[in-house]
Amino acid sequence: MTKNETSAGASKTADREIFLSEILSLPVMLKGKKIGALSDLIIIETALIPEVKSLYVKRSFGYPSLIIPWENIQELAEHRIDIDIPGLEAYEGTPPEDAILLKDYVMDKKVLDLEESEVEVVYDIRLVLRNKKLYVTDVDTGKSARLRRFGLGRLTKIVSSDAKDDQMISWTYIQPLPTNIGSFKGDVKLTVLKENLAEIHPVDLADIIEELDHDQRVAVFASLENEHASDTLEEIQPNVQRDIIASLDTAKVVPLINTMTPGQAADVLSAIPHSQAEDILEALIPETAKKVRAIMEKQEEKVIHYTTQKILKFLPETPVEYVQNDYPNHARGKDVIMYIYVVDGSEHLLGVVDLKELLIADDKAPLSAIMSENVITLNTGSTLKEASQEFERYSFRALPVTDDENRLIGAIPYRDVMDLTHHFLE
Repeated sequence: MTKNETSAGASKTADREIFLSEILSLPVMLKGKKIGALSDLIIIETALIPEVKSLYVKRSFGYPSLIIPWENIQELAEHRIDIDIPGLEAYEGTPPEDAILLKDYVMDKKVLDLEESEVEVVYDIRLVLRNKKLYVTDVDTGKSARLRRFGLGRLTKIVSSDAKDDQMISWTYIQPLPTNIGSFKGDVKLTVLKENLAEIHPVDLADIIEELDHDQRVAVFASLENEHASDTLEEIQPNVQRDIIASLDTAKVVPLINTMTPGQAADVLSAIPHSQAEDILEALIPETAKKVRAIMEKQEEKVIHYTTQKILKFLPETPVEYVQNDYPNHARGKDVIMYIYVVDGSEHLLGVVDLKELLIADDKAPLSAIMSENVITLNTGSTLKEASQEFERYSFRALPVTDDENRLIGAIPYRDVMDLTHHFLE
């Protein structure tokens, strides 16, 4: 099924197409007398597409609202809705807590289009009346829907010929994004949303999160598992990173910060309230906290504080195929994955292999046969200024850091010196 097809083939056999914007506020009539106006539709999830269960009717002059079951609807006409009930009192009340109200739940809200991995704003909702039942089939995010939503339906014919305005998304492919705004029932489908988000690549998910407002960012991000959240956070723009971190509980933040490089952690923590940053630092792994503090307090401009030990390193006799065949597992959890460092049994740095070279190398060759022995390195006493000069000169994505005896201490990623805002180079 494509994005522009309706769920379960409803459009092919539909008796009548209805847009929610066209029936909201219609007068609800009982025996020829107006008793209120349609405020919303209450739906239930049935099979692939939801079915309208009842109408939520608001009344004027302080009278209680009504919940009218769909089976009591006589006619859904163009300008009125006729109902048949024995009396009003038995139907008075407000929707229960677990009710899904179509207008409040989706209309004017942002949704995640699971097929396209994009965020859209829903301006209208398409319904199909078939065999005396009313179904929800699609959400509409296009220009025509926006015009209908704001009472300019007459103009839809002008823009309807625009092919670019084909923005109908099947209900199957949308999930409302949780938010604290309005009367959105965020918990109704959050579990399903979490399952779907887990399938989206961190790069794509980062793009989605950057499009959201503050409350939605925090709600979506807080629902992710730690590993997925950490991978996604690395792909998010720094200003959005800080916005999210500043709004999450410390218990959620600490595991994420522990997975970052010291430079990344310092960049994020330096931009949040001091008291919260201190709480997070106190809960970090001591060694990590020490490095992050040194960077944040600008006590030393040494690369050692930015160095990560989460790198790929192997002995020179390691076969190429050993690294190739299980590369995803070797690289999992590492901060530097584009280079393979070759060391001897005492951790002395012998050479480096670029990932591209690894992929095209002879499977049976040892790493020593394909490694570059002329390695550009930084020393534990090197400054950030020296590191920035090396990155500018060679355009490497990371540089290894060695001690005075050429033992590999770790590596420093390009982004932690050149991309982040906390560094203080002269």
